Amino acid sequence: MMFYKEANFALTSAGEIPKDWSVRKLQDIAKIVYGKNLPMKKLKQTGYPVFGANGIIGYHDRFMYEKPQVLISCRGAYSGEINISPPHCFVTNNSLICEVKNQKVDTFFLYYALKSHSKKRLVTGSAQPQVTINNANLFEVAFPSVAEQKQIVEILSCVDLAVAKADEVITKTERLKNGLMQKLLTRGIGHKEYKQTPIGTTPKEWEVKKASDLFVVETGTTPSTRKPEYWNKGTVNWITPTDLSKLNGKIHVKNSERKITEQALKETSLAVMPKGSLIISTRAPVGYVAVLEEPAAFNQGCKGLIPKNHNEILSEFYCYYLLNKKQMLENLSSGSTFIELSKERLQNFNMPSPSFAEQKRIAELLLTIDQKIELESNEKSRLERIKHGLMDLLLTGKVRVKVD
Repeated sequence: MMFYKEANFALTSAGEIPKDWSVRKLQDIAKIVYGKNLPMKKLKQTGYPVFGANGIIGYHDRFMYEKPQVLISCRGAYSGEINISPPHCFVTNNSLICEVKNQKVDTFFLYYALKSHSKKRLVTGSAQPQVTINNANLFEVAFPSVAEQKQIVEILSCVDLAVAKADEVITKTERLKNGLMQKLLTRGIGHKEYKQTPIGTTPKEWEVKKASDLFVVETGTTPSTRKPEYWNKGTVNWITPTDLSKLNGKIHVKNSERKITEQALKETSLAVMPKGSLIISTRAPVGYVAVLEEPAAFNQGCKGLIPKNHNEILSEFYCYYLLNKKQMLENLSSGSTFIELSKERLQNFNMPSPSFAEQKRIAELLLTIDQKIELESNEKSRLERIKHGLMDLLLTGKVRVKVD
């Protein structure tokens, strides 16, 4: 497959495109219809896939289309998202279906072409966003010859396949991690005798201690936002639940989105956690946990746990343990406007206390798996960047595929 840079462009209603390309409205190449209403109670566990607003939502005993179809999500938050249905699929009325009727248009090329545009161009309404058939009908797309369309689809499909394989590896590795976490954090490594404890079955050698026996628990606060001297050119990390939510599976946090000044530290009651402490979100939402790589203060949506003895307590082990108990921590939380895990309940939370050597072995195993997930995630991101770059070049004709 050979490529060349296009030199001859024409300015059209769809933008600047190669002179030998054509611009067509969707109504001229496809019949656009709504999917069919399907009550949730009719969804099944097996059968033909049912495509909803932005993905498979269940299965049904019949299908609407034998071949893949280009779909435009038409209601709610997903309005304007472009998808392609799997073969033998039922499509709900949360999507518009582009039934391609022109033999000079490749269905998958249309999918990629629509995908390359901002979904805002299709969407109307802000309070209740939607895509109407009338708007979709008038949407314009630029097309090369069918032969070139198929070449472009072949290239982009190969990248999509690589992305899907990377995603599959990530999913399988995450399943492995979840299974190992459940086993290692309750059964340990190499034990033969077990006992019943307040946290369930644990190795006979393990103790069970309250969080307050292992950590000094601190609460956070927010310096006055009316005082710019507390925020402008701040250099001190100030962790919030938002920072923790962006870690994407990592258990270490080094920087915060917002920072405070040294003056804020001096003039307020902010607690500064040393490196190696745990930060846990205890409000909106509860249960994000990370180990500090640098000293940091934090807001009232978090609590800090400072190990009382670094020779007996490995923060990474307890970070994994708390992450594994996220649901239990949520269940211990209370509140009407939003739920919050109180300092008292966190201090009284029971946790295992293996030997430091075993804590380290368990944490190292889980960290190794996290590193594998991170590598695969980085590879997936790299492939997605390549795909976006190729779409920008190939779907605009800036770079052409030579067709024999």
